[in-house]
Amino acid sequence: MDELDSAIIRELQANARQSNRELARTLGIAASTCLERVRALTRRGVIRGYHADIDLGALNREVQALVSVQIRPLSRAVIDAFKDTVGRMPEVLTAFVLAGGDDFVLHVAVPNLDHLHAFLVDQLSNRREVVGFRTSVIYQRQHNTVLAPFSDG
Repeated sequence: MDELDSAIIRELQANARQSNRELARTLGIAASTCLERVRALTRRGVIRGYHADIDLGALNREVQALVSVQIRPLSRAVIDAFKDTVGRMPEVLTAFVLAGGDDFVLHVAVPNLDHLHAFLVDQLSNRREVVGFRTSVIYQRQHNTVLAPFSDG
């Protein structure tokens, strides 16, 4: 990735709804050059898609939490099965597979604390492979929406 690719990525992260013509004008390049660069970034898998940033509260998901989960036995089959299962749970936004003391961290979003409690007791604790979990309620979230590549140096 060169400076122009980085600038394209930065601009699209800030506003993916802008037209190719607007993007090219902002970057000071020809629209054809801009279009070809965006297509190349997409072909290379740098740009994987365009997404709407949705307010979770508007979807009745006022309460968010991080749930650290330990599972046993630790095997690829058990890890993959658990990952697939939680990936289908509507409460789970993201599942991270970890190394260290915890095997997973789940980012969940639910309507209220009662729903969070029910999720933990009725869905997680009932799973045979789950041997323990800890929950941290999220009060606020700061999310970087514009990322720049790190240089090799």
